[in-house]
Amino acid sequence: MAKALTSAFGKSVSFDEDLMHVELLDGRLVSVPLEWFPKLRQATPEQRSKWRWIGPGVGIHWEELDEDISIEGLLQT
Repeated sequence: MAKALTSAFGKSVSFDEDLMHVELLDGRLVSVPLEWFPKLRQATPEQRSKWRWIGPGVGIHWEELDEDISIEGLLQT
């Protein structure tokens, strides 16, 4: 029997010099290199901080940068 997939939802987003850190509601922490996202890599810290959730936390959106990243996509990398 196939195992049902559960959706992951974001809780918080933070950055350091080289990484984006996304904390999930289930307690996991996903850290990915900014190198994977050229728009975020080139953005200022202020621009990176201006994000909002897509829906109930299924993705992250930066209006000013025209960038969207899905939580599911982060987990598949």
